[in-house]
Amino acid sequence: MENQACEITNIMNYPVDSPSVKKGVSKEKRRRIQNIGIIVLFLSLLISAVFLFIIVIFISIQGARILNWEFLTSMPRRSMTAGGILPAILGTFYLALGAILFALPLGVLSGIYLNEYARDNFIVRILKTGINNLAGVPSIVFGLFGLAVFVKFFGFGVSILSGSLTLGIMILPVIISTTVEALRSVPDSFREAAYGVGATKWQTIRGIVLPAALPGILTGVVLAIGRAAGETAPILFTAATFFSKKLPSSIMSPVQALPYHIYALMTEGTYPEKQVPIAYGSALVLLMLVLGMNLIAIIIRIRQRKKRQW
Repeated sequence: MENQACEITNIMNYPVDSPSVKKGVSKEKRRRIQNIGIIVLFLSLLISAVFLFIIVIFISIQGARILNWEFLTSMPRRSMTAGGILPAILGTFYLALGAILFALPLGVLSGIYLNEYARDNFIVRILKTGINNLAGVPSIVFGLFGLAVFVKFFGFGVSILSGSLTLGIMILPVIISTTVEALRSVPDSFREAAYGVGATKWQTIRGIVLPAALPGILTGVVLAIGRAAGETAPILFTAATFFSKKLPSSIMSPVQALPYHIYALMTEGTYPEKQVPIAYGSALVLLMLVLGMNLIAIIIRIRQRKKRQW
């Protein structure tokens, strides 16, 4: 009994500021901070999603009033106050296709060299820094570059070729960075196994590393295409024309494109009551194209995760 009384007395006299109590309070405080952080993150996601849904719903409501099959497949008429947007849709496709044909092989080969062959030295670090910085350069700067180099210096003029090359240079840093990250995610055990059976470095990259990294590379390529299709500033001085009664005949022809088409209708039109609905319809088509490309990238990413789980 005396021992039990002593234990009870010791517990009652235990100091409140002991390390154990402080540790308990610290855990409680950390848990509270963590809960607050989760709430802040959730609210940030919720606010972003709300704004995204507002934009999508607003454009959909405004654009659905004019969207139909004739609007998508007919030529513009009456100085772009009637008719459809077929040249703008095809022009956007031509520019995005030309940009990816130029940037994809150059970007993938550059990424392979940086990750598989380049040594970690001062020059390579400068190149990587420059590539990362180029990814954040405003698109209007690429437009001015394309105007000075492709339109004037090389004499390509305002054409599909000038616009495609300008857009290709703009998305090139994205493809290089995506390729490097995709190659870096391939385990070194894949390379070691290939070397173990006598494969050369290039055979290992071509047959083992590149196929394993291909889904990640394709995800970045699709996102780059979406960016190229939605840019206005790079084609403003290099490729786009406001109105054309015929489709482009060659890569040296100017072209209509959805981003510039929307911009011109909203800022340069002389009949806003007729042109604003067409601009909203064009915006809805462009939004569906870009969201569709992003959806393709998400599907590729999900399939890649499932393959890795297996």
